Amino acid sequence: MYENVHYQLSASEGEKAYERRLAEVPGDQLSAKERTAAIVQELGIVQAQTKEPEFGSFVHDVVAALNKSVENPKDVPPIVNSLHSAFLERGRSELRGQIKYAYYGFLASKRFTKINLQDQAKLADLRYPSEWYPETRQIQRTIHLHVGPTNSGKTYHALQRLEQAKTGIYAGPLRLLAHEVYTRLNARGRPCNLVTGDERQLLEGDVCMSSCTVEMVPITRDIDVAVIDEIQMIGHEERGWAWTQAVMGLRAKELHLCGEERTVPLIKELAAAMGDDLRIHHYKRLSPLKTMSSSLRGNLNNLRKGDCVVAFSKINIHRLKEDIEKTTRKRVAVIYGSLPPEIRAQQAALFNDQTNDYDILVASDAIGMGLNLSIKRIIFSATEKFNGRKDAPIETSQVKQIAGRAGRYRTAAQAAETPIEGSNGLDMSKPGMSPDVSPAQTLGLVTTLDRGLSTIQKAMTSQADPIMSAGIFPPDDVLVRFAAYFPPSTPFSYILTRLHNTSLLHPRFHLCILKDHVKIADAIEPVRNLTISDRIIFCVSPASLKNNDDPLESVLRELAESVANNSGGGVLEIQGLDLELLEMEVTDSSRLFLQKLEALHKALILYIWLSYRFAGVFNTQAMAFYIKSLVEKKIEEVLSRESAKPRRIHQQIFELKHGFRKDERRRVGSADQPSEKVQEGLSDRGKPDHELSTEGFEAPLELSHRLKDSSNSGTEHETLPRSKFDLVSALRGLKTVQEPVKAESTP
Repeated sequence: MYENVHYQLSASEGEKAYERRLAEVPGDQLSAKERTAAIVQELGIVQAQTKEPEFGSFVHDVVAALNKSVENPKDVPPIVNSLHSAFLERGRSELRGQIKYAYYGFLASKRFTKINLQDQAKLADLRYPSEWYPETRQIQRTIHLHVGPTNSGKTYHALQRLEQAKTGIYAGPLRLLAHEVYTRLNARGRPCNLVTGDERQLLEGDVCMSSCTVEMVPITRDIDVAVIDEIQMIGHEERGWAWTQAVMGLRAKELHLCGEERTVPLIKELAAAMGDDLRIHHYKRLSPLKTMSSSLRGNLNNLRKGDCVVAFSKINIHRLKEDIEKTTRKRVAVIYGSLPPEIRAQQAALFNDQTNDYDILVASDAIGMGLNLSIKRIIFSATEKFNGRKDAPIETSQVKQIAGRAGRYRTAAQAAETPIEGSNGLDMSKPGMSPDVSPAQTLGLVTTLDRGLSTIQKAMTSQADPIMSAGIFPPDDVLVRFAAYFPPSTPFSYILTRLHNTSLLHPRFHLCILKDHVKIADAIEPVRNLTISDRIIFCVSPASLKNNDDPLESVLRELAESVANNSGGGVLEIQGLDLELLEMEVTDSSRLFLQKLEALHKALILYIWLSYRFAGVFNTQAMAFYIKSLVEKKIEEVLSRESAKPRRIHQQIFELKHGFRKDERRRVGSADQPSEKVQEGLSDRGKPDHELSTEGFEAPLELSHRLKDSSNSGTEHETLPRSKFDLVSALRGLKTVQEPVKAESTP
């Protein structure tokens, strides 16, 4: 096949191109000859591996297109552009995927009639998403847009109106936020349900309020007031569709949107298109915020109590935590996206607590929304973030949102004096400053750890670009009808991609990217007997596959097999769940252990999420909640031990310097246990211990005692090792109660 290309290409030249690409040579620095060599070589590899009879004809057409692009560089065929772009952006894996999709497109072009293609084009016409909600368009709604910076009281005022309503809904971007509103409304005598992707708290009787994550917004019932938080997320490239669906679909007389000023032009356009009345409310920041004139010059000893150091990768977060604790002897709390929400709230509580020695926080951009943190200074350790392809400067809007977490309208001590029952320290507090607090006490400061201060200063004085388009995603019924045109053997990932690439859009909207959808679709493609609806549910599940060897991929495939076979869905039957981690002791080399625990927690969240949608298959939901709570406690133990480790080292050095004898050893900087308030919060997660007995479970301590007793009484657990509590075997020995769970459709 190589001789058909004008360039004198060889397999070795293609391999050299790959080697240069893997050496992180920017794709645009590779010559056209090198890029073409890589494409031709990959075509040869795929052709040698494939058993598809028509692949040879496809290769012939691609080579012809390559020849054409050589002869006339100004008239490059679309397939050549797509293959070159794939190679430039991601290298070999992306190129191979693009070849696969191009091949299925080649087959489709031969099988579809002109009428078929016209019908597909009609389905792919997504220019007017407001028409997807005809019942909502019959309601004359009033939209209240509350805009302002962080810590301006915009969400508080919207929630005040929600509390006054007869019926209402709160929709937020995080489960933590939904849980906070649920707790507060119930504490104030307004019965409220909690509905998130992986948790339901449904009260008995006629409940008129609901708090949910924005993806779970119910658009099929009439309500008086709805509050949609963080409305700027409507422009998000992956999750924006959920905000657009809520704005366009909620059947609320009053719709309150809270977020950034840069959403105003877009919301004006959407309101006019939907025929809704729009009222805009502007807010100003309640406490001062100032950018410092100098950085910390890389000196960790310049850190002080109340500082938050921001990093943009988990590796850097843990490295900074370790360096700060070793250098300053201060304990450090950590918050980042892959930590379970419960642990993030617990770490926030430790940092906010004035009575312990967790003086510093190291966090990712996950602090940008939700958590109410007692931060005095935001310190950026970097001004660039990996965007999936390369390190790129963080956007102005993100700088402002993170920096806005510095400074508070109330001190931590004052907040503690008037707590709201069940509060997890989330950013929902009443605005206003106590007369006893001076502006200096609530002044928020922003700087950098070392370099990049000029970048932060420029961002803080700049206006963020307005949001130009709202995210959308094709409704399920469109996907099902579109898929019906393709043979059953067509990969679902190709169907998704083809619909995505052929969709017709209005400039006011953008299609949310398919990054996770395509990876999930490919992961479960080998599983047979799944309907298109089943595959859609899996594709929108909370399963983010980071790389090709992600352990979640095998769990995902196993769960899909259970749905296909309608059996084998017990949580203890899923072999990919590494429950043995719960029996392992935490060691000093615990970073990899923490990573495995986080992966296990994600897999359990996925199981619970699916249990609400395939209740007959995944029927051990209560057990999954229980195991999830054990994982969270294990993660807490790891983080606590990591914080205590430097203190033990310093204690040994202190003793050596002062010649302490063993019997005179003092307790210097020992690792304290979390406060009673924090410990109370930890027991109220998932399925609390005191509720386990009512669901057929035993609390961990009771369970361990029973196992010890049973080992002496000749029961079925007699083979358990007496020296070690075998948790997994104990879980398998539990007598569970199967609870019927109402299946709910995916939004």
